[in-house]
Order: sequence, then structure tokens, then C-alpha cells
Amino acid sequence: MSTNLYAKENTQNLAQLKDLAPEQLKAFNAFNAAVFKEGALTVKEKEIIAVAIAHVTQCPYCIDAHTRKAKSAGASLEELVEAAFVAAAVEAGGAVTHSTHVHNAKNADASDVLYARSNLKNLSKLGKFAHVGFRGYTAFSAAATKEGKLTAKFKEIIATASGVASQCPYCIDVHTKKAEQLGATSEELAEAIMVTSALRAGGSYVHMANMIQSYQD
Repeated sequence: MSTNLYAKENTQNLAQLKDLAPEQLKAFNAFNAAVFKEGALTVKEKEIIAVAIAHVTQCPYCIDAHTRKAKSAGASLEELVEAAFVAAAVEAGGAVTHSTHVHNAKNADASDVLYARSNLKNLSKLGKFAHVGFRGYTAFSAAATKEGKLTAKFKEIIATASGVASQCPYCIDVHTKKAEQLGATSEELAEAIMVTSALRAGGSYVHMANMIQSYQD
């Protein structure tokens, strides 16, 4: 039995899916192909988003596959690194914004609504009680979403998709608003979300390679 759970050769096991679940495989492939077609976002932009989302879902197979596809579509390494940093900042932001629930838990009179926008007013408490770390986070988030090789608008589209991938309603709300302020269209945001959907499905799909390997060992 191999001790390497993430060997590239494991993906060879996916060839068996055409016999194990042909109908489901065909539907998945059609879904994936539809998502990555040129639309309001270019193929290159979609693949850059995919690389960022793969870092949120922590799927090494997805990172490998979509990095190669993004490179083939014309993405530079600088663009991919910037996109990954946006995802990292949103992951950090998810933890920061969810700190508001800690403050609500300590307040016996807090609303029973767990995900109210008004919860974000409690972020000032995190800044008060962990001011050094909070300032560090704020500076990091600003640097990650600042215009660079990627535009600020596109970074906010990536951030919105990352918020959806991490299932952080606060992140989705904040970054959707920022993306729209910078000129992102509903079509662009929708297509970015569909890339996220495909990456979440793709992570489960490609990990079947490990399941098959374990079954056969």
C-alpha cells in the first residue's frame, strides 16, 4: 500500500469511473465544460478564479490541474499568486468576521439571528482586544485586494467567489458590494460563483481517485 495519499498517479484511477458510474461522469463533465466556457469572464479569468478557489478547498489535484490550465490560457505566475493571496485574505476575513458570534454568545440579550448584518458592528471589539493582530489582518487584507497584476475589480470578484467557497455570509456580503462598486456585473459574479460550484464538485470528484486506490489496496 502506498503511503503517499497525494501521488499524481492516483488520478489514473479516475479512468475507471466511465465503467463505475458512466451517467454521473458524463453529467459532471458536461457541467464542468459549461462552466468554463468563455462568457462574461474569459477562460483565463475563470481559470485564475479556479486556482484561487482550489486553495480555499485545499485540493492539491485541483491546484495542479487548474494552474496548468490557467498557464495555458495565458495567466502569469504573478497573477496566480495574487489570486491565491486574495483567497488567503478572505479565509482570514472569514475567521475575523465570525468573531462577532463570540461576542454575541457572551451577551445574554443578543438576537437569536446568527447571521445578521448588524453583527459586523462587533468587529470593533476584536480590534480592541487583539489590536496588534487585528491591525496586521487589516493591512494584509488591503494589500491582498490592492490593484496589481490583477485589477481591483477582478480581485473583488475572486474575493466574492472565495466567500462563497468558504461559506462565509459576511465575506459574500462585503465583497459583493465592493465588486459592484468597482464595476463588476451580475453576469461576472454569477459566472465566478459557477466556477466555485464546479471546483467544489471537482474536489469531491478527483478525490474519488483516492477512494478507488484505497479500495484496491
